[in-house]
Amino acid sequence: MMEGVNFFRRCLLVFLAVGAWAQPPEVQKMWKLFGDLAQASGAHRKMRFQLTEQEVNDYLRSALILNPRPGLDKLTTKFFPGNYVSTFTVIDFDMVEKARPGTVPTILRPVLNGKKEVWIDVRLRAVDGFGTFSVEKAYFQSIRLPAFMVEKMINVVGARQREKFDTSKPVPLPFGLRSLVTGDKTVAGEN
Repeated sequence: MMEGVNFFRRCLLVFLAVGAWAQPPEVQKMWKLFGDLAQASGAHRKMRFQLTEQEVNDYLRSALILNPRPGLDKLTTKFFPGNYVSTFTVIDFDMVEKARPGTVPTILRPVLNGKKEVWIDVRLRAVDGFGTFSVEKAYFQSIRLPAFMVEKMINVVGARQREKFDTSKPVPLPFGLRSLVTGDKTVAGEN
């Protein structure tokens, strides 16, 4: 019996090692960063990091394939100074409307249905370990979307995730992070 358990454990370890090795480099880099941040947080050590826009986008592309997110099919970011972030996001508006009827205004339902790409610019605030955002502007094609609708839509998508994000309140930052700051095509943080 014990031999069967040991064999199973060895197979599981090999499977996990091969799975981790087979991940794209951008995913491996982020996992290493996440591990380093978790260790630093547990040891109460300060740690800083900086990532480029390209590194974040490469990771997001791979992460959404490896770990699909309900209501979110694609996410590309652009970072600007002053915690200004521009995103191009494919949202499943049918899922949003099904999860919380009335989120999409009646006048926009003929065009905001199914999976559509929207451009959303947000201003981030990430201090003392919590993050919030405000929608600066949002568009579907040339149609300006009301900020209150987009914030509600983001909240619906966040609530559908395993983590159950409630973006109407400050969201705790992961790994003991205390702050995040964007620059020209970069994002930096520290715990």
